[in-house]
Amino acid sequence: MLYYKFMLDNKEKLGIFIVPTGIGASVGGYAGDAASVARKFSKYAKLIVNPNVVNAGGFSGINDNMLYVEGFSLDEFVKGAVNLQPTEDNIIGIIFDKAIPQDVLNIHINTLNAVRVVYGINIQEYIITEDEIGIEFSLNSDGVSDGIVKNKETMLSAAKKLLAKGCNAVAIVGMFENPEDINTDYANGEGTDPVGGIEAILSHYISKELKVPCAHSPAFTDYQIYPDIVNPKSASEYITPTFLPCILLGLAKAPEIISNGGISISNVDFIVMPYNAVGSPAILAAIEKGIKIYAIKENKTALNITPNILGIEDKIEIIDTYEECLSLIK
Repeated sequence: MLYYKFMLDNKEKLGIFIVPTGIGASVGGYAGDAASVARKFSKYAKLIVNPNVVNAGGFSGINDNMLYVEGFSLDEFVKGAVNLQPTEDNIIGIIFDKAIPQDVLNIHINTLNAVRVVYGINIQEYIITEDEIGIEFSLNSDGVSDGIVKNKETMLSAAKKLLAKGCNAVAIVGMFENPEDINTDYANGEGTDPVGGIEAILSHYISKELKVPCAHSPAFTDYQIYPDIVNPKSASEYITPTFLPCILLGLAKAPEIISNGGISISNVDFIVMPYNAVGSPAILAAIEKGIKIYAIKENKTALNITPNILGIEDKIEIIDTYEECLSLIK
């Protein structure tokens, strides 16, 4: 019997643990710094996580009790528009931006081969886009990461080719300019990850168009290992020349996006979110469905969308810390 069926039949708890990307979350806004918290929760419940929670450059916080679901697909799941079918061995295809220089591409090819050998992950092949994707990123005045993609269609065309060749999960590696000039405090564990917002735009697009597991990793021309001491929350991104391993580890067992069967939103017992980031469509949909929502005050973000501002404080349980929330689900 598949584990998820055992879970549903035995009424094991199922939760959703979300930290949106690109909003400067004090827990989960940097480089896998929410992973250790999520792993604690996953000891007591099967846990659906968005990639930002567990992605950590050359590391990943994913474990066998977590389901790795891209943000757009997660929103659709909470709305009840799609279900999740747990999988064991996805066939991953990788899209590389044509703008990536050969030396940077070579590092990523060595990386995917290393992940394939060490973990036995089924990475079928990679494809280079016909044209440059054209990625630009920025920070808004409110400290939220944003950006534009000039040529989404070339990325979509590459993804369709991978699916036609038998892949059922897509990793995207886009070419980015050096982000340090936009937020010089990121290495110090302050402010917002400048590339987080545009990364979400890239993965949301493929998820929306193709309804497959998807995640994005940026590529930079400067791939030297950073020699200075940085804040521990940011450290995992400063000791690797590529962030590809974490998304490959997540996508390897990311659940299939399906219309019926599998796990549905009706099986979810609770959602955990940062306190001042509760205005997403997923949270509003969850409120309508009567799902228990825990808003964690210790996780501050650049947003100011609180239960009080939205007038939904009576529908959300406001909790001071993740530890206190954990004690409620044990």
